[in-house]
Amino acid sequence: MTQSRLTHLDMAGHARMVDVSAKPVTHRKAVACGEILMASRTLDMIQSGDMPKGDVYATARIAGIMAAKKTADLIPLCHPLSLSSISVDFAAGNDKVVITAVVTTTGATGVEIEALTAVSVAALTLYDMCKAVDRGMQIDNIRLLHKSGGQSGEYNAK
Repeated sequence: MTQSRLTHLDMAGHARMVDVSAKPVTHRKAVACGEILMASRTLDMIQSGDMPKGDVYATARIAGIMAAKKTADLIPLCHPLSLSSISVDFAAGNDKVVITAVVTTTGATGVEIEALTAVSVAALTLYDMCKAVDRGMQIDNIRLLHKSGGQSGEYNAK
């Protein structure tokens, strides 16, 4: 569904937080993903647990979860939400790590930004944990894969 005007702007074009008080409370879910490209040696060190800063995945998972919970503090017009669940998972392959975040809530607005924030901060944490070994890592392709709940219905990336 496409809207004819941006909802974060008032009639005068000024930024505003959208009023969601009239929206129905529904179960909402968002899935986002992204990837961090790296040298084969870096990925091997992560997989074998040989990274000097410790357990890279555990640290990045906690960072992603914490980031999802703090999204409204980071994104100026984002609503603070009571999140029901947050998961951050990693899949290694072909000189990259794919990060996937799933966020759910029951509320009047969606959790897409929370899922995207979780992926972004998890990727940044992976970079931070591995930068002493590989400064050439590249964070890439962060995107929304799925959202459900709310009046705009379901979205699935192509």
